[in-house]
Amino acid sequence: MDLILWRHAEAEDAAAGGDDLRRTLTTHGEQQAERMAEWLDHRLARSTRILVSPALRCQQTAKALGRKFRTVPAIAPGASADELIAAAGWPDATDPVLVVGHQPTLGEAAALLLAGTPQSWSVKKGAAWWLRHRVRSEDGQTVLYAVQSPDGL
Repeated sequence: MDLILWRHAEAEDAAAGGDDLRRTLTTHGEQQAERMAEWLDHRLARSTRILVSPALRCQQTAKALGRKFRTVPAIAPGASADELIAAAGWPDATDPVLVVGHQPTLGEAAALLLAGTPQSWSVKKGAAWWLRHRVRSEDGQTVLYAVQSPDGL
């Protein structure tokens, strides 16, 4: 199984007393989302399931990809790494899964899957971490397939 963790692109700061879920991408964030979407689109299988946080900044990031996606409240801000992993169906899903979500959840999920222990890893705004589950000698392994930042494109 492939699991791609895509952090939303740069967003406006939250206004005092404002609704965090309504924060929008900045102009720079829109550019980041477009660059990463182009990179991802050339590499993702057509069968990839796309799961997106209900936060507007994640919705806008995912829309740059131009594919159908499903909004999943279980991966909203404040979700746990375990909730994200369960929503993705790791490691048993038959199709690749792309999750568009938030820090610190994405970094914590990557750490849990790669290192086997909860840690606070940082995923840059707009970046994607591509993880792959494989079986070798009857043991399940998680491989870091790719990490890409929109600023490197």
